[in-house]
Order: sequence, then C-alpha cells, then structure tokens
Amino acid sequence: MIEEVVLIIIGFSGGLAVGCGFVAFLTVLGIIPRLTQLSKTNHLIRWLEWGVVLGAIIGTSISLWNIKLALPSFLLIPIGLFSGLFIGMLAAALTEVLNVLPILAKRIGINQQILILLMAIVLGKICGSLFHWTYFVNH
Repeated sequence: MIEEVVLIIIGFSGGLAVGCGFVAFLTVLGIIPRLTQLSKTNHLIRWLEWGVVLGAIIGTSISLWNIKLALPSFLLIPIGLFSGLFIGMLAAALTEVLNVLPILAKRIGINQQILILLMAIVLGKICGSLFHWTYFVNH
C-alpha cells in the first residue's frame, strides 16, 4: 500500500514537472501568440490555449490507459489532417520565433533563395509523411 502511494506521488510529480516544462516552453517562446498572429486568429487565442491544454490532457490519458478508439476510416482522415496541421503550424511558429530559417539561409549562403529552402522543407515533410503512411502504416 505504501509503495503504491509513493509511486503515485512520484508519477504525479514527474507529470507535473514535464507539464510545467511544456507550458513554460510554449510561454517563454511565445508560440501560441505568434501562431495566432501568423494565422490571423488573435480573437481565438483563448480557444487555442485551451485546445493545447485539453489536447495534452486527452493525449496523456489515452497513452496511460491504452485506450483504443474504433473509429470508421472516414473519420481518421480529418483527425490526421487536423493533427498534421497543428504540428506543422506549431513547428512553423517555433521556427519563426527562433528565426531559424534566416540564420540557416545566411550560414549556408542562400539568402536570396529562402523561399526555395522553405518549399524544400515543406515538400520533404509531405513526401516523408506519405512514405511513412503508405509503407509503414499499411504493412
């Protein structure tokens, strides 16, 4: 009984530490406000913040309890699309906040071709995702 209580406290403490780190990461870098600026949805900032919080809670719950959702195939397409859009926009906002692309373009000497660099990253991500889904998920 005492061991179980200690494990619960340790697990809860670890979860709080990771959750606080994630929130601090998003807050310090200003990811959510910048994401709303990029998408011109400043009026929806509270909804987006709550979406991130609820998504983290629901995702953690699903992974902890090993919940399997038996959804029809046609519902998986919008879920995957929205998940990909969220991750892509979050990565784009993080990249812009940290000014990664201008620094990378300057370092490799392609300041004038930054649009080509951006399109190469986007197309590479699309091709990699399609390869993963067609090869690994369907086999």
